[in-house]
Amino acid sequence: MGATATEIDARIEAISPDLNRLVEAVETVVVGQRGMVEGLLIGLLTGGHVLLEGVPGLAKTLAVNTLAQALDAGFARVQFTPDLLPADLIGTMIYSPADATFSARKGPIFANIVLADEINRAPAKVQSALLEAMAERQVTIGDERHKLPHPFLVLATQNPIEQEGTYRLPEAQVDRFMLKVRIDYPTRDEELGILERVGTSSPDLSVERVLTTEDLLAARDVADAVYVDDKIKQYAVDIIHATRRPAEYRLDRRLDLPRLIEFGASPRGTISLILAARAHALLRGRGFVSPSDIKSVGTLVLRHRVVPSYEAEAEGVSADDIVREIFDHIPVP
Repeated sequence: MGATATEIDARIEAISPDLNRLVEAVETVVVGQRGMVEGLLIGLLTGGHVLLEGVPGLAKTLAVNTLAQALDAGFARVQFTPDLLPADLIGTMIYSPADATFSARKGPIFANIVLADEINRAPAKVQSALLEAMAERQVTIGDERHKLPHPFLVLATQNPIEQEGTYRLPEAQVDRFMLKVRIDYPTRDEELGILERVGTSSPDLSVERVLTTEDLLAARDVADAVYVDDKIKQYAVDIIHATRRPAEYRLDRRLDLPRLIEFGASPRGTISLILAARAHALLRGRGFVSPSDIKSVGTLVLRHRVVPSYEAEAEGVSADDIVREIFDHIPVP
């Protein structure tokens, strides 16, 4: 039997101060970028991997580092490069001459939070090894399968403007990211705040640990208990189906979406949309999902799952434009 609304509200009231302290800890170092911080928190609360995209210098790596410091959890950073090998990520088998046996030496993937820095610089074999970890929460070293720690989360960064020495991420791997967060430049006031806080040769970028992995898992249980009405579920399904069959939803008036969409979102997109909306409602202190939660996380969940057609790219229509058009025209319950 599910929890009552009163019980859910009580659990949210109990966990909210911890989540607020986590946000405050990150924001003692990272100025502005609230959207990025919330995206990372939604990933933590749902167990969904997050892809951060932005030009260099926008605190992507710093935000993930700071978040990991604020959590009492295992953390590893892997700098992806064209010469990276799968063994550098997942580990390898080591031969012991003493007893003539092989044993597994585990790589940095065996951490609760893994920062995959500049993920699009690694070749296909490394991406394949990472995909297994992201999808199955396990890796294969030699002939042995090894379970990854719980919780396990990949927070990846990529630079959208530099193409030399980069590789396009496979669609199957991109779909494994629950959210794709785009980071923009700070405002003028935020940039002044950055100068005030870290404008020295040796700024203090340390934060106190405010949550344990047990606290995080408890918060995930609360997020899972957030109520989703059947009408909200139908709304989410309509959004996803509109990315696949836009003509059925008469989305050919302002933008000819049937011509501009090559591929729509998978069922994983539907699941991610509801999970992310639940986490967003929790961060707002609510025990139920509203249409505004679906809209707030919609672009983050769908921008990397909706593939624009060649015509869309030629006309300068992005996946974000397509997703916004869908949300503007699907009736809100």
